Amino acid sequence: MSFTDLFESGEHKRNMGHFASIANIASINGELNSEEEKMLRRFARKLDIDESQYEAVLKNPDKYPINPPNDADMRLERMHDLFEMIFADNEIDDQERGLIEKYAIGLGYTTELAAKLIKRSIEIYSGGLTLEDYQYLLNKK
Repeated sequence: MSFTDLFESGEHKRNMGHFASIANIASINGELNSEEEKMLRRFARKLDIDESQYEAVLKNPDKYPINPPNDADMRLERMHDLFEMIFADNEIDDQERGLIEKYAIGLGYTTELAAKLIKRSIEIYSGGLTLEDYQYLLNKK
């Protein structure tokens, strides 16, 4: 093991915490279904999580704290990742909603802004778009 391997980078710690949050949400209903497993593997690759880290996170996701990025776009991307996992089964339950609310606040959103972001995201992911929103998204480049 090299000296640099002894210390994880700040970015990798954030990625581990984010992946643990995603894994926590995926496993909230018990066993992972095939779609959740597929998405977890995709997020692991995206976040540079190797197989041993993947297994360690799945065994104990609560061990990894939320380590929020400073960049607003990165925080929003993390929320997007979580919503993709939550809606892998096309629904959101109360436990998942509670976890994502805690996570949003952990990322640095105020309670009010988190509630607004989550409400709007649920509308978008569950297909509750208004005609104006639909047109806006189609026309946006």
